Amino acid sequence: MNIQYVEPHNIEKRSFEIIQEELGDLKLPEEKEPIIKRVIHTTADFDYLNNLIFSENAIKKAKEALKSGATIVTDTNMVLAGINKKTASNYGVSVKCFMADEDVFREAEERGETRATVSMERASKISGPVILAIGNAPTALIKIYEMIKSGKFKPELIIGVPVGFVNVVEAKELIMSLENIEYIVAKGRKGGSNVAAAICNALLYNL
Repeated sequence: MNIQYVEPHNIEKRSFEIIQEELGDLKLPEEKEPIIKRVIHTTADFDYLNNLIFSENAIKKAKEALKSGATIVTDTNMVLAGINKKTASNYGVSVKCFMADEDVFREAEERGETRATVSMERASKISGPVILAIGNAPTALIKIYEMIKSGKFKPELIIGVPVGFVNVVEAKELIMSLENIEYIVAKGRKGGSNVAAAICNALLYNL
């Protein structure tokens, strides 16, 4: 077994070099490249070359929102933990997750809804630009879709990358069917909190 020694501070750099080596001559769209590569770096899964679907102005709108001090709302504390807060704070960006709030838990129980549904309702009441980073809960995407269709919410960007088997594919398809809404979606069953955080960080690092 040939173990390659890489100094700790160079591991990420070397990882991206390996990704580029495996891509070979494949040219990625310039503005999408940092996002796709960071998701591959996070997952070691080259399927994301084809799985990540971007609406026409997703990256442009996301960067404008972040530069304006947007609020990123996540559907899990894992996404929240994975987003680089120092880089976010440099642009006045705040990151929130309502899932563990006691009043959210209580309201969800009383109404027979998921906490993700109630959390997205809270997100819709935030003033200023909002970016939604959904890595786990398809019910969050379904609620977002319903609020957008009824005119109650217009986020600047939806990162729709929940992972799983129940309503995951269908919820993502709902988001991709919306008009005049920007999104980055991991088509199919793949995704996860780590993917949502990686997309947020890639956007922040490339401002």
